[in-house]
Amino acid sequence: MSRSRSLLAWLLLPLLASLSFLALGEPLDGAAQALHLLGYIGADYPASVAAGQVVDPAEYQEQLEFLDVLQGLILALPAQAERAELEQGAAALRQAVARRQPGEQVAGAARRLAARLAELYRVAQTPALTPYPARGAPLYAQHCAVCHGDHGAGDGPAGLGLEPPPANLGDAARLDRLSLYDLFNTLGLGIDGTDMPAFADQLDERQRWDLVSYIAGFSAPPQAAGPAGFSLAQLAARTPAEVAADGGDAAAFRAQRSHPPLQQRGPQALIDYSRSTLQSSLAAYRAGDREQAYDLSVGAYLEGFELVESALDNLDAVQRKTTERALMAYRQALQDGASVAQAAQALEQARVELDKSAALLADGTMDGSLSFFASLLILLREGLEAILVLAAILAFLRNTGQPQALRSVHVGWGLALLAGLATWAVAAYLIGISGAQRELLEGATALFASAVLLWVGVWMHDRRHAAAWQDYINSSLVGGGGRFGFAVLAFFSVYRELFEVILFYETLWLQAGPQGHGAVLAGAAAALVLLLGLAWAILRGSRQLPLATFFGVNAVLLCLLSVVFAGHGVAALQEAGVLGTRPVAFFEFDWLGIHADAWSLSAQGLALAAIALLYGRSRLAERHRVAALD
Repeated sequence: MSRSRSLLAWLLLPLLASLSFLALGEPLDGAAQALHLLGYIGADYPASVAAGQVVDPAEYQEQLEFLDVLQGLILALPAQAERAELEQGAAALRQAVARRQPGEQVAGAARRLAARLAELYRVAQTPALTPYPARGAPLYAQHCAVCHGDHGAGDGPAGLGLEPPPANLGDAARLDRLSLYDLFNTLGLGIDGTDMPAFADQLDERQRWDLVSYIAGFSAPPQAAGPAGFSLAQLAARTPAEVAADGGDAAAFRAQRSHPPLQQRGPQALIDYSRSTLQSSLAAYRAGDREQAYDLSVGAYLEGFELVESALDNLDAVQRKTTERALMAYRQALQDGASVAQAAQALEQARVELDKSAALLADGTMDGSLSFFASLLILLREGLEAILVLAAILAFLRNTGQPQALRSVHVGWGLALLAGLATWAVAAYLIGISGAQRELLEGATALFASAVLLWVGVWMHDRRHAAAWQDYINSSLVGGGGRFGFAVLAFFSVYRELFEVILFYETLWLQAGPQGHGAVLAGAAAALVLLLGLAWAILRGSRQLPLATFFGVNAVLLCLLSVVFAGHGVAALQEAGVLGTRPVAFFEFDWLGIHADAWSLSAQGLALAAIALLYGRSRLAERHRVAALD
């Protein structure tokens, strides 16, 4: 065979011939193998003929042999009346190849036969979770780049001298005839007799979908995917060539399948998604695939229920929390290796709570008073922590006569406003930020802010005496280091809250309906007045306090906020599936970041221990200073 022949076709016949017999025992595996073969007939046949003439005899002969194997695979599928239709389709496809019909015509027939086979034998061609190419990038670097090269051109160091050579994953003409599912199938099955291994035992389904969406980016145009125009099922099962043949925008399709946007769904569809994904999770757990079961349980929350939480909070916050706990309990049962019966029981409880939540959301509208108070509480709840931090820092700098540092704080929170609005715009109109990404962003910024608040709080405590403060003014704050620290604190304190506020209001605006928009705006205005009043009270009241007392109060406030942020950060990472959960008997208070969970409480305990340790160190240093003066 020539070196130019496809890697994915080389020596495939022995594997498929053996699988035609194995399919008798594993019929659904046979269906997947038949789809695998149809995908690559559609991709490789067009290069073997031109104008009714064979241009690559070896490739053409192999296509005929592939079709013989395909017919054997279809005959081995479970008997049903419609199977005859597939047999006729395979025979017609072979006849078309034997007559050397045009490549695009044969490729289209192969795609249609594949779609019908998947429909009849219920082969899932759509990922359970939206693929995320950013997760696929490190997987590609680890498993693929050594042969296919960093950019998919087939020029990796381990690919030199291989026969056939590694496929060029940036070959747009060929990738246009392959669907994401075709690529997914190849990753799972590999190519027997070549250096293309099967990755089903190394990468779970979610990882393989993430990886193929990343690979699809090599042949996609260098532009943002734009607003979602194709469903996830279309992006997974169709090819750009099919879209172009139907008169669609193939360039947009290529871009979107390389960055599948989060699907825009209503509350009932999102809860239905959670239900169905949880059922798939339990099925995977029964089959012994615990990693896949856990991934699906995380996806059921993040890409389903988590996206209706803000709407449900506006109607019944207690039910939202109860449903969230039930979903987390099922997830934890999987992580703890519970029996299938115990996992099924936890899943049933989660389904009951999802049904209750769905009933509450069925109407989808709110009266004026509820819209007003929901709007008021959203901004008040999310803005309170940021206002406390900003007001305390501004009061501190004003009272100590540091106008340069004061400007740095204003720059910090101003940049946070711009960054928050930009993040929202990207999430809403360009890439569709998923629940997982949002929770990761919230968790990371909360933990970072917690560390900065703790540092600033202890720093203020150490300088509560006039002499210590004057020394610091002369040595550090006049320079840029201190001002930069305050600007960073202002940025993260505001940015952490702003993105979530925007998302909550987006949900509330839709839920309130046109008749409730005035109430939403009135509630936001009332909350803004309350927050500004709180800031004014802190600034005015701080002027009446002695410097040492003011420093001490500010230090305590910031350290307490550090504990609150630690609890929020861990809870967000748990919701993203990065950390597990461990429920304990304890009270909950969301506003203070207190959750009845061992890990969240432990994080807050560590923050408190750090405060005690640093304050203890400060007291010892103060005693030594006084002793030295005596």
